[in-house]
Amino acid sequence: MILAVDYYERLGVARDASDGEIKAAYRKLALRFHPDRNPGDHAAEESFKSVSTAYAVLSDVDKRAHYDRFGALGEGNPFAGASVASATDFFDAIFGDLLGLGRRKSSAGRDLRYTLEISFEEAMLGCRKTIAFDRAEDCAACRGTGAEGGAAGLARCPRCDGEGKLKQKVGLLGGRRECVACGGTGEIPRVRCRTCEGAGLLDRRREFDVSVPPCTSTGSTQRVGGEGSPGRRGGPSGDLHVVVRVKPHPFFAREGDVLLVELPLTISEAALGGEVDVPVLDGIVRMKIPEGTQSGSVFRIRGKGIPRPNGGRGDCHVKTMIETPVGLSAGARELFDRLTAEIDESVALPRRQALRAAMNAAVAARAGAAEGAQEGPEGKEGPEGKEGQEGKDGAGAGPVPGSGAGVASSKGHDGRRPATEASAVGRGPSDTRRD
Repeated sequence: MILAVDYYERLGVARDASDGEIKAAYRKLALRFHPDRNPGDHAAEESFKSVSTAYAVLSDVDKRAHYDRFGALGEGNPFAGASVASATDFFDAIFGDLLGLGRRKSSAGRDLRYTLEISFEEAMLGCRKTIAFDRAEDCAACRGTGAEGGAAGLARCPRCDGEGKLKQKVGLLGGRRECVACGGTGEIPRVRCRTCEGAGLLDRRREFDVSVPPCTSTGSTQRVGGEGSPGRRGGPSGDLHVVVRVKPHPFFAREGDVLLVELPLTISEAALGGEVDVPVLDGIVRMKIPEGTQSGSVFRIRGKGIPRPNGGRGDCHVKTMIETPVGLSAGARELFDRLTAEIDESVALPRRQALRAAMNAAVAARAGAAEGAQEGPEGKEGPEGKEGQEGKDGAGAGPVPGSGAGVASSKGHDGRRPATEASAVGRGPSDTRRD
């Protein structure tokens, strides 16, 4: 079988050569035809690509077996249509910088971070924002070289003699470090560019439109490829990372797809009931509250919550908070005093009456326990003396919490439950049931 391309012949090895023999032959030929040893020699570059292609095929077990059976295929050439730089990088990946030339490689630009602050409503409903920031770009006057006249105004760096690297010795080992005078480029400007003062970069204002999806939370990041800092010596630009920060809302909160709204009410609104305006994500909703609404009662508004990924929206839970007025005038104080005198606490303030009943019962229980403790020593004449038994009964005497004075103060109600219990979602204050 006649092969179109004989990779074994290119490397000068036999067909049954071992992997070590193939690698040694490639190393010898690659060093001979390396572009850094033959600058400007096109024939040497082609030979270097040819031996790199041969080694790329023969060093891989599967590719070598395929080549031995079917020969070289056009699409099997890993460097077909590629520049000599690809073959050079392939050589460096295997052997490193054997020539000690320290070629100046391109460097990618740095990634940039932009913090986008949006409101709670914008984060929940989604929005489109325009961001603007300053980004370093190549100077147009010197084309990023930092020299007057562009590349023609560059000269060989005298410190590193144009290599971009300086030799250094650490103990018994030698190495190379980047030249600080030229920044590793091997060239310095003869005359610095007046526009960028030799930096090669200028800050320019950039603007982008960023789309924020619904239900975005703080810390969400979007990447804009290629919009970071520019690369150096032909390297790619970095990326732009837009990080979202949601500003806290004074009255809104989120629990899954439920929107929580804290609604302040005046004393008159809570006592008399009526219609109030409730803010939601996309406007204002008119809601009716019943008479006698307590602080902490929760009401539900359907379909006005957080948007769901599969469509539709959750509910809105409105939690009432009775706001006590401050800084009252003399006239307002007089009106409140008159109102207090007109209110029948046994009817209008059931929870307050229940609290007082529990407190009275606790005081009575402690008093009964104290009397029993005093009578106890007098009844210890016999194991089961009459006076001792009376002392035990005295210790347990007294009203049970929730009964006695508390029951008496609760009588006279009509037996109806407060209006807030029927409209509560489950997080409002508990009610005192009347007889």
